[in-house]
Amino acid sequence: MSDNLVPPMAAKKDTVLEKHGDKRIDSYYWLNDRENPEVIQYLKDENAYYEKMTAHTKDFQQQLFDEMKARIKEDDESVPYLYNGYYYITRFEKGKEYPIFSRKKGSLTAKEEIMFDCNEMAKGKAYFKLSGLNVSEDNKLVSFATDETGRRIYTLQVKNLETGEILADKIPNVNGESVWANDNKTLFYSTKDKKTLRSDKIHKHILGTDAKKDELVYYEKDDTFTVYVAKTKSKKFIVIGSTSTLTSEFQTLNANEPNGKFKVFQPRVIGLEYNISHYNDHFYIVTNKDKATNFKVMKTPDNATASSNWVDVIPHDEKVLIEGIEIFKNYLVVEERSNGLNKIRIMPWDKSGDYYLPFDIETYSAETNTNIDFDTDILRYGYQSLATPYSVIDFNMKTKTKEIKKEYEVLGGKFDKNNYKEERVWATAADGTKIPISVVYRKGMKKDGNNPLLLYAYGSYGYSMEPNFDSTILSLLDRGFVYAIAHIRGGEDMGRQWYEDGKLLKKKNTFTDFIDCSKFMIEQKFTSSKHLYAQGGSAGGLLMGAVVNMAPELYNGVIAAVPFVDVITTMLDDSIPLTTGEYDEWGNPNDKVYYDYMKSYSPYDNVTAQDYPNMLVTTGLHDSQVQYWEPAKWVAKLRTLKTDKNLLFLDTNMDAGHGGASGRFEALKELAKEFSFLLDLEGIKK
Repeated sequence: MSDNLVPPMAAKKDTVLEKHGDKRIDSYYWLNDRENPEVIQYLKDENAYYEKMTAHTKDFQQQLFDEMKARIKEDDESVPYLYNGYYYITRFEKGKEYPIFSRKKGSLTAKEEIMFDCNEMAKGKAYFKLSGLNVSEDNKLVSFATDETGRRIYTLQVKNLETGEILADKIPNVNGESVWANDNKTLFYSTKDKKTLRSDKIHKHILGTDAKKDELVYYEKDDTFTVYVAKTKSKKFIVIGSTSTLTSEFQTLNANEPNGKFKVFQPRVIGLEYNISHYNDHFYIVTNKDKATNFKVMKTPDNATASSNWVDVIPHDEKVLIEGIEIFKNYLVVEERSNGLNKIRIMPWDKSGDYYLPFDIETYSAETNTNIDFDTDILRYGYQSLATPYSVIDFNMKTKTKEIKKEYEVLGGKFDKNNYKEERVWATAADGTKIPISVVYRKGMKKDGNNPLLLYAYGSYGYSMEPNFDSTILSLLDRGFVYAIAHIRGGEDMGRQWYEDGKLLKKKNTFTDFIDCSKFMIEQKFTSSKHLYAQGGSAGGLLMGAVVNMAPELYNGVIAAVPFVDVITTMLDDSIPLTTGEYDEWGNPNDKVYYDYMKSYSPYDNVTAQDYPNMLVTTGLHDSQVQYWEPAKWVAKLRTLKTDKNLLFLDTNMDAGHGGASGRFEALKELAKEFSFLLDLEGIKK
C-alpha cells in the first residue's frame, strides 16, 4: 500500500449558516454545486487517490468479481406468473447485463413473445432502467417507463404488443408507474416536481392525444405527502394514494368510467394510516385506527367508505404486527410479524378454520410473492434465510400442499448450505431492551475473538431488515468472516413500537442499539474491536456516521454507502429532493427542539479531533435520495480533523445515482471494491 501518497484536501471556504440564533460554520458548503468545475475536480481527485491507494487490490477485486459472478446463473429466469390469460417471464441471457421481459399466451409451451429486451435498449447508455410495465386489459398494449440518468426521473411510453410499434405518445418527468382504465385507451400516471423530485401530481392521458394537454386529475399541495396511482386486484377501481410517513388518504374511481371524478375514500386525519384492498362489494382496510399501533384489518361497503362505517375483521394485537393482506376469491391471506419473524396466516372466507404456514428454523424471511390472480387456491410466496437460497413456493390453500417452483441456484459447485450455521442472538441495549441479531458463519468457527465480523444495519423508516440470502456474502464467509444483521430500533422488526422508539426525538436509540450490538458481539467472542467492521447505506450511512463519532474505538473499518450525514443543512433546505416528506421521520429543524436534537447527532456537525476507523465512503454524482455533496463534505471535514493515520476513501460513481450501477453485474464490481477493502484490512489477499 502506498503510504506516501498525499490525500486530496478540499479548499476551506467558510459559509455561516444561522438558525434559531445558532451559528454553524460550514467550510465545505461550496461543494454542493454540481456545475462548478472545481467541485468535479475535487471528486475526481478523491477517486484518483482511492484508485492509487487500492491499486494493489485490483487483481483481488477482479478475482472477487469473477467469483461472485460465477455463483449467479447468467441464463436465469423468473418463475412465470399467469395474468389475464398470459404467462409473464423475466429472464437473463448469458453474458448480458439487462433483463428480457417476455410472455406466452395460455400455456408455457406457447411461442415466446419478447416485450422488451433491455440489453438492446441500454446500448450506448451509461445508465438504464426499465420500470412500471403495465399491460392493458385487452392484452394489446403495454405502458413502460425508462430512466437514463439514475435520478429516478422516468419517461413514459406505450408499445403495441401486436405490431411491436412504440407509439408516438411520450411523457417525460414521470414517477415510473402508470395504470390503464378498463377502456384500454386511458392511462393515469404520476409526475414529479422538477426541483424537489416529489411525486405530486396525477394526470390522465388518452392515447393519441397531445401529452402536454393531459388533464391534471389531482395535485397534492401538502409538500410532506407524495402521490401514486394503482388499480385494485378486483380491476374495479383505480386508486390515487397520498401518503406521508404517518398519514394516508385514498381516492377511488370506477375503472370502467375513466372520465368520472375520483372520490375520497376517507379524508386524511393526521396520524391515521390505512391501506385498501377490494373484494366483492367491500373494501378491506389495514389500519392503525383506534390506536391500533400494530395495525388491524377492518372492512367497509364499497359505497360507504368513511371510517365511521369501518368494522373489525381482525382486531388489534399488541404482540402481532400486521404488515399486509392478499385477497383471493376464497381466502384472506395476512402477513404478520411477531417476535421479529414473518408469519403467513391463511383465513378461508367460509370460516372453515384459520391456519399458519409452517416455518421451522429460528431465523428466516418469508413473504407473499406475485399473486395477481384473484380466482385461485394457489398462494405464491418466497422463503429464504441467511444460509438458504431464495425459493419461490406455490402453496395450495385448499389441500395444504406445497410445490417448490424454484430454488435459486448458487453455481460454482462449492456451495452447500449445511456448511453454515445460523443463529439468532439477543443483545441488551443500555435501557434494557433486547435487540435481535441474525448471524451466519461457516461451521467450525471458534468463538475466540479473532474472527473478522461484518455487522450490517439500517434502522430507519420502519424498514425491517430481513435475514435474506445473498450469495455474494459467501465471499466473506468462506474467508472466515462472520456476517450479522442488527435489527435495531427505527426499523419495524419487532413491531410498530420498535419504529416509534427509533425516530424523531428517540433517534439516538438507533445509534446506541448498534453500538450495544457491537459490544455484545465482542463480549460473546464472535470478534474483537481489531476485527469488527460495520456497514450501512443511505439512512444506514447516517447510522455509520453517528456511530464512528460516538464509539470509533469499536471498529477496525466502516463502509458508509451513499450516507445521509449532513442532517440539519439538508432538512432545512426544502428545495432538495425528498426533504419535506422526511419531517415525520427526523423532525422539522425549523422547530428549535428538533434543530437542537439533530445537531446533537448529525454526523457532519459532530466530526471532532479524534481517531476514526478505516473508512470507505461511496456516493453517486446523480443521487436523488442523498445528494453527493453530503458524503463529499463529510470526508473533506474528516480529513482535516481526524488524528489517526487510518485509511479514508471517497469513491464517487460519476455516472449513477442512489442505487449505484444499473447493470446486473456492474453492481458486483462496486461490491468487489467494498469486500476487498474489508479483506485487505484483515490481511487476506486472495
